Amino acid sequence: MKILLAEDDPTSRWLTQSLLRRWDYEIIFANNGVEALASLKSPGGPRLALLDWMMPEMDGPTVCRELRMSPPDAYVYIVLLTAKGGRDSVIEGLESGADDYLTKPVYAGELRARLRVGLRVLELEDNLVKAREVMSFKASHDALTGVWNRGAIIELAQRELQRVEREQSSLGMVLMDVDHFKKVNDTMGHLAGDEVLREVTIRMSRAVRSYDLVGRYGGEEFLILLPGCTAAAAQERGERIRAEIAREPFETTAGTLRVTLSGGTVATAECGAGSGPDALLQAADEALYRAKESGRNRVEAAEPGKHPALAENPA
Repeated sequence: MKILLAEDDPTSRWLTQSLLRRWDYEIIFANNGVEALASLKSPGGPRLALLDWMMPEMDGPTVCRELRMSPPDAYVYIVLLTAKGGRDSVIEGLESGADDYLTKPVYAGELRARLRVGLRVLELEDNLVKAREVMSFKASHDALTGVWNRGAIIELAQRELQRVEREQSSLGMVLMDVDHFKKVNDTMGHLAGDEVLREVTIRMSRAVRSYDLVGRYGGEEFLILLPGCTAAAAQERGERIRAEIAREPFETTAGTLRVTLSGGTVATAECGAGSGPDALLQAADEALYRAKESGRNRVEAAEPGKHPALAENPA
């Protein structure tokens, strides 16, 4: 574990660093408060800090306040070291943003115990961050396939369309449906159907750019957002996805089978300036319907300005 030691008194610095090295800490030194603050704010900087109260250029409490006002990505646990032992000094130090306070001369056992407290606090902080990230992922991603879920992909579509307006750019969409998926479930079982959906998303991810967005729109339907794509580019990307799915058979626990997709593509130009996600989805859905009607395993482009109401798509 990295630890910052900001101490300008040579004797105290030598004694403290000897203890820290004995306890296997990786020591980062700072000669004054400005250096200490820069080190703590740097990417990958120390997350434990021993700060002397009295330092050149910037004292310990000021370093604490500055750090807490604009904190780095990861929490930093700070112990202030000072010869001041009065209650008012303790209050001032803790209110400045320090987590703990030690008066000089520092006793080895007490210092080690306080640093262990700091390590436990940082471990709890890391666990909370991980738990929050897991909860956030589960709230926005499909549990089966790991791609964006319906709510998240529609929200992302709205954000992308706002960016289109700001930057006068374009957005392509591809709406794709697994052909005859009900037959897969009925003949091979739902476990095999789940395997098919997972493999579909893996192959889709290989066929799109790193910044394209893939979401499970519902059931066996998938929505892919293509930032910056024109209608022609969206059609080309949809065809690439279709070909990637059909290229090789799918291996499942219930046997091998061929899987194909039908798709509909659209770009913002086909729906006019200021169109919301519903208009784009309607146009893509109409194109998907035509792909199904035309024999499946194909991708159709939306017809500009034409959005008739549709009957339920065939499976």
